Amino acid sequence: MARTLFITGASSGIGAATARAAVTAGWNVGLFSRSKDVLEGLAKDIGAQAVVLPGDATNYRDQKKALDQLADTFGGVDAAFANAGRGTDKPGTEKGDPEDWKGMVDINIMGALYTAHAAMPHLRKNKGQYVVTGSAAGRRHIKGSIYGATKWFIHGFAGNLADEMAEWGGRCMVVSPGMVNTGFFDEAKPEKLQPEDVASAVMHALDAPDRASIREIHLMPTG
Repeated sequence: MARTLFITGASSGIGAATARAAVTAGWNVGLFSRSKDVLEGLAKDIGAQAVVLPGDATNYRDQKKALDQLADTFGGVDAAFANAGRGTDKPGTEKGDPEDWKGMVDINIMGALYTAHAAMPHLRKNKGQYVVTGSAAGRRHIKGSIYGATKWFIHGFAGNLADEMAEWGGRCMVVSPGMVNTGFFDEAKPEKLQPEDVASAVMHALDAPDRASIREIHLMPTG
Protein backbone atom coordinates (compact mmCIF):
# COMPACT_ATOMS: atom_id res chain seq x y z
CA MET A 1 0.00 0.00 0.00
CA ALA A 2 1.23 3.47 -0.87
CA ARG A 3 2.59 5.55 1.97
CA THR A 4 1.19 9.00 2.74
CA LEU A 5 3.05 12.29 3.30
CA PHE A 6 1.66 15.53 4.78
CA ILE A 7 3.39 18.73 3.57
CA THR A 8 2.99 22.25 4.94
CA GLY A 9 3.95 25.14 2.70
CA ALA A 10 3.07 22.87 -0.20
CA SER A 11 1.91 25.51 -2.68
CA SER A 12 5.34 26.51 -4.00
CA GLY A 13 9.10 26.10 -3.77
CA ILE A 14 10.45 23.20 -1.73
CA GLY A 15 6.99 22.05 -0.65
CA ALA A 16 5.61 21.78 -4.18
CA ALA A 17 8.80 20.14 -5.47
CA THR A 18 8.65 17.57 -2.66
CA ALA A 19 5.00 16.83 -3.44
CA ARG A 20 5.90 16.12 -7.06
CA ALA A 21 8.88 13.96 -6.09
CA ALA A 22 6.81 12.01 -3.57
CA VAL A 23 4.02 11.27 -6.02
CA THR A 24 6.59 10.16 -8.61
CA ALA A 25 7.99 7.79 -5.97
CA GLY A 26 4.54 6.32 -5.34
CA TRP A 27 3.48 8.25 -2.23
CA ASN A 28 0.12 9.84 -1.55
CA VAL A 29 0.43 13.48 -0.50
CA GLY A 30 -1.59 15.94 1.55
CA LEU A 31 -1.02 19.47 0.28
CA PHE A 32 -1.40 22.06 3.05
CA SER A 33 -1.15 25.85 2.72
CA ARG A 34 -3.35 28.95 2.71
CA SER A 35 -3.31 29.15 -1.11
CA LYS A 36 -6.26 26.89 -1.96
CA ASP A 37 -6.38 27.83 -5.66
CA VAL A 38 -2.66 27.15 -6.10
CA LEU A 39 -2.96 23.82 -4.28
CA GLU A 40 -5.85 22.80 -6.50
CA GLY A 41 -3.78 23.55 -9.58
CA LEU A 42 -0.87 21.52 -8.23
CA ALA A 43 -3.14 18.61 -7.30
CA LYS A 44 -4.71 18.64 -10.76
CA ASP A 45 -1.23 18.52 -12.26
CA ILE A 46 0.12 15.64 -10.16
CA GLY A 47 -3.00 13.49 -10.00
CA ALA A 48 -5.31 11.58 -7.68
CA GLN A 49 -2.52 10.78 -5.20
CA ALA A 50 -2.76 14.39 -3.99
CA VAL A 51 -5.36 15.80 -1.59
CA VAL A 52 -5.85 19.55 -1.16
CA LEU A 53 -5.90 20.60 2.51
CA PRO A 54 -6.21 24.40 2.76
CA GLY A 55 -5.28 25.93 6.10
CA ASP A 56 -2.97 28.19 8.05
CA ALA A 57 0.19 26.60 9.47
CA THR A 58 0.05 29.00 12.44
CA ASN A 59 -3.35 27.57 13.43
CA TYR A 60 -3.10 24.30 15.36
CA ARG A 61 -6.72 23.35 14.67
CA ASP A 62 -6.20 23.77 10.92
CA GLN A 63 -3.22 21.44 10.95
CA LYS A 64 -4.90 18.82 13.14
CA LYS A 65 -8.04 18.85 11.00
CA ALA A 66 -5.96 18.48 7.83
CA LEU A 67 -3.92 15.58 9.21
CA ASP A 68 -7.02 13.78 10.42
CA GLN A 69 -8.67 14.27 7.03
CA LEU A 70 -5.58 12.97 5.26
CA ALA A 71 -5.49 9.89 7.48
CA ASP A 72 -9.18 9.23 6.79
CA THR A 73 -8.63 9.58 3.04
CA PHE A 74 -5.67 7.23 2.68
CA GLY A 75 -5.90 5.08 5.81
CA GLY A 76 -3.06 6.70 7.73
CA VAL A 77 -0.16 9.14 7.64
CA ASP A 78 3.39 7.81 7.35
CA ALA A 79 5.35 11.06 7.28
CA ALA A 80 4.92 14.78 7.90
CA PHE A 81 7.07 17.51 6.38
CA ALA A 82 6.96 20.79 8.33
CA ASN A 83 8.15 23.06 5.57
CA ALA A 84 6.12 26.27 5.94
CA GLY A 85 8.22 29.29 6.89
CA ARG A 86 9.30 32.79 6.01
CA GLY A 87 11.89 35.46 6.65
CA THR A 88 11.66 39.09 7.77
CA ASP A 89 11.21 42.30 5.82
CA LYS A 90 13.99 44.14 7.66
CA PRO A 91 17.30 42.52 8.65
CA GLY A 92 19.01 42.88 11.99
CA THR A 93 17.87 43.38 15.57
CA GLU A 94 18.10 47.13 16.18
CA LYS A 95 16.40 48.03 12.90
CA GLY A 96 14.08 45.03 12.84
CA ASP A 97 10.31 45.05 13.35
CA PRO A 98 9.16 43.14 16.46
CA GLU A 99 5.68 42.55 15.00
CA ASP A 100 7.28 41.09 11.88
CA TRP A 101 9.42 38.86 14.11
CA LYS A 102 6.31 37.58 15.85
CA GLY A 103 4.71 36.60 12.56
CA MET A 104 7.87 34.79 11.53
CA VAL A 105 8.24 33.00 14.87
CA ASP A 106 4.60 31.92 14.68
CA ILE A 107 5.14 30.11 11.40
CA ASN A 108 8.81 29.08 11.58
CA ILE A 109 8.68 27.77 15.15
CA MET A 110 5.09 27.33 16.31
CA GLY A 111 3.97 26.08 12.90
CA ALA A 112 6.62 23.35 12.96
CA LEU A 113 5.70 22.45 16.54
CA TYR A 114 2.03 22.25 15.61
CA THR A 115 2.84 19.90 12.73
CA ALA A 116 4.82 17.66 15.05
CA HIS A 117 2.17 17.58 17.77
CA ALA A 118 -0.77 17.02 15.43
CA ALA A 119 1.08 14.39 13.38
CA MET A 120 2.56 12.37 16.21
CA PRO A 121 -0.48 10.14 16.95
CA HIS A 122 -0.64 9.22 13.26
CA LEU A 123 3.11 8.68 12.92
CA ARG A 124 3.27 6.52 16.02
CA LYS A 125 0.80 4.05 14.47
CA ASN A 126 3.10 3.51 11.48
CA LYS A 127 6.53 4.10 13.03
CA GLY A 128 6.56 7.12 10.79
CA GLN A 129 8.86 10.03 10.15
CA TYR A 130 8.82 13.78 10.82
CA VAL A 131 10.87 16.02 8.53
CA VAL A 132 11.40 19.74 9.04
CA THR A 133 13.05 22.45 6.97
CA GLY A 134 16.02 23.94 8.74
CA SER A 135 18.65 26.08 7.06
CA ALA A 136 22.35 26.71 6.70
CA ALA A 137 21.42 29.83 8.70
CA GLY A 138 20.63 27.54 11.63
CA ARG A 139 24.12 26.05 11.61
CA ARG A 140 26.22 29.22 11.87
CA HIS A 141 25.94 32.73 13.24
CA ILE A 142 24.80 35.45 10.84
CA LYS A 143 25.04 39.08 11.97
CA GLY A 144 21.73 40.16 13.51
CA SER A 145 19.67 37.42 11.87
CA ILE A 146 16.44 36.75 13.75
CA TYR A 147 15.45 34.37 10.93
CA GLY A 148 18.65 32.40 11.52
CA ALA A 149 17.81 32.19 15.22
CA THR A 150 14.45 30.57 14.41
CA LYS A 151 16.31 27.94 12.40
CA TRP A 152 18.72 27.33 15.31
CA PHE A 153 15.58 26.44 17.25
CA ILE A 154 14.47 24.06 14.51
CA HIS A 155 17.81 22.26 14.46
CA GLY A 156 17.77 21.85 18.24
CA PHE A 157 14.16 20.72 18.27
CA ALA A 158 14.72 18.18 15.49
CA GLY A 159 17.59 16.56 17.37
CA ASN A 160 15.55 16.38 20.56
CA LEU A 161 12.50 15.02 18.76
CA ALA A 162 14.59 12.39 16.97
CA ASP A 163 15.56 10.93 20.35
CA GLU A 164 11.96 11.07 21.56
CA MET A 165 10.58 9.34 18.46
CA ALA A 166 13.33 6.70 18.51
CA GLU A 167 11.73 5.26 21.65
CA TRP A 168 8.90 3.84 19.51
CA GLY A 169 10.74 3.33 16.24
CA GLY A 170 9.97 6.69 14.66
CA ARG A 171 12.46 8.87 12.84
CA CYS A 172 13.07 12.62 12.57
CA MET A 173 15.19 14.48 10.03
CA VAL A 174 16.05 18.14 9.48
CA VAL A 175 16.98 19.20 5.95
CA SER A 176 19.25 22.26 6.01
CA PRO A 177 19.84 23.87 2.62
CA GLY A 178 21.87 26.91 1.80
CA MET A 179 20.42 29.45 -0.63
CA VAL A 180 17.59 27.96 -2.71
CA ASN A 181 16.10 29.54 -5.81
CA THR A 182 12.56 30.09 -4.48
CA GLY A 183 10.13 32.97 -3.96
CA PHE A 184 11.81 33.50 -0.56
CA PHE A 185 14.13 35.90 -2.41
CA ASP A 186 13.11 39.01 -4.34
CA GLU A 187 15.36 38.10 -7.27
CA ALA A 188 15.83 34.72 -8.99
CA LYS A 189 18.93 32.76 -7.98
CA PRO A 190 19.31 30.27 -10.84
CA GLU A 191 22.92 29.47 -9.94
CA LYS A 192 21.94 28.36 -6.42
CA LEU A 193 20.18 25.21 -5.21
CA GLN A 194 16.86 24.40 -6.84
CA PRO A 195 13.76 23.26 -4.91
CA GLU A 196 14.10 19.86 -6.57
CA ASP A 197 17.54 19.44 -4.96
CA VAL A 198 16.04 19.82 -1.50
CA ALA A 199 13.11 17.59 -2.41
CA SER A 200 15.56 14.85 -3.41
CA ALA A 201 17.22 15.10 0.00
CA VAL A 202 13.86 14.79 1.75
CA MET A 203 12.95 11.73 -0.32
CA HIS A 204 16.32 10.14 0.43
CA ALA A 205 15.50 10.29 4.15
CA LEU A 206 11.91 9.15 3.70
CA ASP A 207 12.91 6.17 1.57
CA ALA A 208 15.81 5.06 3.76
CA PRO A 209 15.44 1.55 5.23
CA ASP A 210 13.98 1.30 8.71
CA ARG A 211 17.40 0.53 10.16
CA ALA A 212 18.76 3.92 9.02
CA SER A 213 17.68 7.06 10.87
CA ILE A 214 18.97 9.98 8.84
CA ARG A 215 19.07 12.86 11.32
CA GLU A 216 20.17 15.70 9.03
CA ILE A 217 20.94 16.39 5.39
CA HIS A 218 22.89 19.59 4.84
CA LEU A 219 23.33 20.75 1.26
CA MET A 220 24.94 23.86 -0.17
CA PRO A 221 25.25 25.33 -3.65
CA THR A 222 28.49 24.31 -5.30
CA GLY A 223 30.82 27.29 -5.12
